[in-house]
Order: sequence, then structure tokens, then C-alpha cells
Amino acid sequence: MTEKQFQSAERAHRSILARAEKATLLWLAARMPRWVSSDLLTITGSVAMLGAGLSYWLSRYDRRGLLLVILFLAINWFGDSLDGTLARFRNQQRPRYGFYVDHVVDTFNTLFLLGGLALSGYISAWIAAAILIAFYLISIEVYLAAYTLGTFHLSMGGFGPTELRILLSVGNLYLFFRPEVPVVPIIGRAYKLFDIGGAIGAAGMTLLMCAAAIRHTRALYKAEPLPR
Repeated sequence: MTEKQFQSAERAHRSILARAEKATLLWLAARMPRWVSSDLLTITGSVAMLGAGLSYWLSRYDRRGLLLVILFLAINWFGDSLDGTLARFRNQQRPRYGFYVDHVVDTFNTLFLLGGLALSGYISAWIAAAILIAFYLISIEVYLAAYTLGTFHLSMGGFGPTELRILLSVGNLYLFFRPEVPVVPIIGRAYKLFDIGGAIGAAGMTLLMCAAAIRHTRALYKAEPLPR
């Protein structure tokens, strides 16, 4: 496949904070030193997410690790969100390379984060695994839709990566100031509060994925009618 044959997918970003985030990223891109490259930002974001996962593991023994997670999530946002914006701002886009590397890195970043969360003790490992599977299901659907429909969705249901980072940070602050692991009694059994939140999140992501899959399947069916 040559460069001319590759068609970049249209980016659709309709999250709650999308407009403010875009303005912030453009402001930052205009002020980045020349030695800061998109690749450097991608690496920075990935290393930060590994740091967030390790900090969750640390929080099992010292809850100050929860504050480190918030710091690393902020650094991850800076690197992961700004790399593409900087490339577009400088007119240095490499569509195939950027799309591929960015999302392979995201695959590992999510594994780092949820792996560390599973080791923290604040959430059950099987719930963390369910969230990871739901994320991968959404990712697969989004990538397939980008290829077949030409639209790359950066958010679903008004939530994107930035909103999820903020929610996770709020949860970390709650855990930091409430060192005991909160539990909720349901039908005679006690469940960790974050297990309940994680289960709801995994179920919600799965439902959003199914809804998007049905919508996109209908769109493709109409776009390619059977010959008569």
C-alpha cells in the first residue's frame, strides 16, 4: 500500500471536555520547544502509564501511591493527547505510522494501568480483567469502524480518555482520604465499592460497544446493498 492509497479516517471527538481539551492542546502545541517531538511525547505518555500501574501496586503497601497515580495520569494525558496535536500543528503527520503506533501503545498502556489496579487490592482482579476485556472490545470496534466507515471515534457516550482519567483520579483521592477499603452490602454479601463501580463500568462499555456495532452494521448494510 502506498502513501497515496491510504485515507486517514475522520476524527470524531464528542466527549464532555472535547472542546476545552482541543483548545488547551493547541495552546500547548504552539509553545512546545522544537526538540520536543511527537515520538518523544508518545514515549513519555507510555512510560507515565507504566508508572501509574506501578504506583497502584505500591498503594497496596503505602496509600501515597494513589497520589503518584494521579501525577502519572496527568503526565500520560500530556504525552498521549499532545503527540498527535503537535504533529498536525507542525504539519508533520505520518498517518499510518501515527495511527498504528498510537493504538498499539494504548493497548499496552491500558494493560499496565489495570494490571497495577488489580494488584492494588482496591479492586478484585477479575473485575479489573472484565474492564480490560471491555476496553479491548470497544477498541476493536472503533478500529474496524475507522477502516470500514472512515470515521475514528475518540469517545463514546460523552466519555473519552480524558474524562476517564479524571474519574479515576477522583476515585484515587477518595481512597487516599478513606484508607479503609469501602464495602457495600448486597443481598447478604459485602462487595468492594470499586468492584461495583468497575462492574458497572465494564457492563456500560460492553453495552456501548454493542450499540455501536449494531449502528455501524446497519450503516454498512445500507451502504452495500445486495445486487439484484
